Amino acid sequence: MEAKIYNTKGKEAGKIALNENVWGLSWNGDLVHQVVESMRSNARVATASVKDRGEVSGGGKRPWQQKGTGQARHSTIRSPLWRHGGITHGPLTDANYSKKINKKIRSKALYTVLSEKLRNNEILFVDAIAMDKPKTSEIKGILASLGGIKGFEKLSTRRKNTAYITTAEKNPVVSKSFANFSNVHFDDLKNMDVLSLLNYKFVVIVGADASVKWLEGKLAQAKVEVVKEAPVAKSKKATKVEKAPKALAK
Repeated sequence: MEAKIYNTKGKEAGKIALNENVWGLSWNGDLVHQVVESMRSNARVATASVKDRGEVSGGGKRPWQQKGTGQARHSTIRSPLWRHGGITHGPLTDANYSKKINKKIRSKALYTVLSEKLRNNEILFVDAIAMDKPKTSEIKGILASLGGIKGFEKLSTRRKNTAYITTAEKNPVVSKSFANFSNVHFDDLKNMDVLSLLNYKFVVIVGADASVKWLEGKLAQAKVEVVKEAPVAKSKKATKVEKAPKALAK
């Protein structure tokens, strides 16, 4: 697989080879949905809270005596049966909504979304963005130039959730230059996740060579772990075969 690399003026600056195991995966909606819901649950904070019968005020003594009044017996006005009494089975601040996401599932979902966006022509590779000092007008001109590329015309006109711009190399000057754009989010490549990719229409990868190498390097690390586990399984089978002749000798 190959993709075109553009410069900040919107002109083609070369091509880059892409690994099909990262950029050519088929769409898996169930996998992506599982990761998205887990990430949203992990970001959820338990703010809703009620008071049970042990936390509300009042109820130091019985509202009336046990017998002789003709009314139902009550021991305290803090009972959930009473108005302003405690709440039964209400939400509490100690609720835990976190869900575990396996590393391989998270990586597979990230690569799946990247592959889908690449198929839909929503990923743009840029060679570099170099600036001496933070300047919003210069970034505005770069976005206008990139908007001249076929398929990315809305990059300079879309008002909400336009682009997720990421780079493998930290650059505080460029990061400050994007701070005034509410429809564009600039972030380090290591912080890229499924939610960030899905929340924005386009994905602009700056420093294409280094960024692609970093993304495909994560897949190579996963393959190394699988290879390391293979010899352990073979050694177990070998020990079973060695014991067989002893049993026959008996």
